[in-house]
Amino acid sequence: MNTLSPGFHGHTRPRSDRLPPGQYPTEQFPVLSAGPTPEVPTSTWEFTLTGTEGERLRTWDWAGFGDLPQEEPTVDIHCVTRWTKWDTSWRGVSVDVLLEGVDTSASHVMAESYGGYTTNLPLADLTGGRAWIVHTFDGLPLPPEHGGPARLLVPHLYFWKSAKWVSGLRLLDRDEPGFWESVGYHMYGDPWREQRNRSD
Repeated sequence: MNTLSPGFHGHTRPRSDRLPPGQYPTEQFPVLSAGPTPEVPTSTWEFTLTGTEGERLRTWDWAGFGDLPQEEPTVDIHCVTRWTKWDTSWRGVSVDVLLEGVDTSASHVMAESYGGYTTNLPLADLTGGRAWIVHTFDGLPLPPEHGGPARLLVPHLYFWKSAKWVSGLRLLDRDEPGFWESVGYHMYGDPWREQRNRSD
C-alpha cells in the first residue's frame, strides 16, 4: 500500500524559511554514531512495542513489518552538529500504525536500538503523522551506517532523536533521559529553538 502523509511530501516554503537557526545546508549525508555500527540481518530483526509495566504489547519480524501499510515521507532533517539536509526521501511505517488500538496512559516513549542506544521522546511527538520507522532511503534499502535495516524518523526534532538500528519503542509514564540526554543533551531537541544542550 503506497500512501503519502499530508504535509510531508514536498515543500512549498522557500528553503530559506526551512533552515532552523544555527544550521547550514549540505548535500552530503554525514555519518555520526556513538559507537560501532551494528550489523543486524533482516532474518533476525524484530521490532517490539513494550508497555509501561514492561509487558510486550506487539512484536513484528521483518516480513510482518513489511506487510504493514507503508508511507513515503519527504522531509528536511536537522542534525545537532548544525547540518541540514533538504528533501530527504524515505519509506516506512508510521508510528500511528504501530500504536493503532493500543490503550495507554503513557506520556513518553524510549526508543531502543540494537547496540544499546536509547533516546526519549514525548509520545505526542510520535503520533499524528509526525514519525515513522523507516527502512528505505532515496529508493534503496537503508544502509547500516545510516541506521539500517530500520531507524526511527522524527524530522521535526534534531536527528539524534531519530534512533538508528531501532529495535522497539518502550512506553513510559514519565520522561527519562536516553543515551545522549544522560550526558547533557537537551531532553526535547527542537531545532527551531536550538535545544542542543540541557541548558538551552
